[in-house]
Amino acid sequence: MMFQSEKDLVRAHHSAIASATPSTVASLLAKHTSPDWHWRGYHPFHEQHGADAVAASFWAPFLTAMARVQRRQDVFFAGYNQIDQGASVWVVSMGHLMGLLDAPFLGIPATRKITMLRYAEFNRVEQGSIVETAFFCDLIHLMHQAGLRPLPPQTGQHLVQPGPATHDGLLYSAQDPAQGVKTLDLINRMIGDISANSTAKDVVKPRDATPQEELSRCWHDDMLWWGPDGIGATYTIDRYIEQHQRPFRTQLKDRQFNGHVAKLAEGNYGGFFGWPNLTVTPTGAYMGLPANGQTPADMRVIDIYRRDGDKLAENWIFIDILHFLNMQGLDVLGRMTTLRPE
Repeated sequence: MMFQSEKDLVRAHHSAIASATPSTVASLLAKHTSPDWHWRGYHPFHEQHGADAVAASFWAPFLTAMARVQRRQDVFFAGYNQIDQGASVWVVSMGHLMGLLDAPFLGIPATRKITMLRYAEFNRVEQGSIVETAFFCDLIHLMHQAGLRPLPPQTGQHLVQPGPATHDGLLYSAQDPAQGVKTLDLINRMIGDISANSTAKDVVKPRDATPQEELSRCWHDDMLWWGPDGIGATYTIDRYIEQHQRPFRTQLKDRQFNGHVAKLAEGNYGGFFGWPNLTVTPTGAYMGLPANGQTPADMRVIDIYRRDGDKLAENWIFIDILHFLNMQGLDVLGRMTTLRPE
């Protein structure tokens, strides 16, 4: 069965983590990963190599702060990586890590209440081991749940985000390969529309459609865009344009696409990540913040999509906003001691 051994390995990896404590997590991570495991995480974790380093940077501090952790998984799929012409297989997982925030984490105060950390994870499996991982999590969303407001009010809505409306995102068994091809083709057409209508300097094609016309080619009108905290979630094409696309296109300039590390699809689900995907220069007012003195900054992004028929219906987005702001001189985590819960 296609990708079954890779899926089983990642599920075993997740099961091992579920039983981990701060003192055992390093050895449990090592059970299913290679000795030179390359792990990419959001700021402040960045790139780590090997289970000991990954445990020390993220998992041990997280499990020290968060008690009784459960993985609330909403999307799970696998596929060949289009970026390397199918030479590698990746397994994707998305959902929340839920627990009780009983101790401070990265300066975020304990609440002793249920807390949900949004995550998306891409795992490259090779010869029976996980050799590469991108683990992106929404730390601003975690701050928000702890009563902190590290950024100005966002244009979209803050939510503990649900999984797919169809409740069919856990593709544990094999899928019809033709459906994955359709999903990836649609994602690629959507990316092509963005490029064709971009105002970035590196794009030579002229704008040929209104935003509504551009989006309606590949998106259902009742699209759901589950954006990262700091931007927020939006619903319908018109509100997506108003609450995300227009600010993004008018308040950022010199957009440079840096490429993706992995892009794949299975069944009705697909996605990609980059390191970084984009480099942009804020001109002022983006996310309610002033201009940054014309400093380019990187966006590390994961996008997960659900296809419904011949159009996209839902999109879950993870952006390393802490890294994006840190490159501009704003250390959000460093300001934790000056912020007080509401």
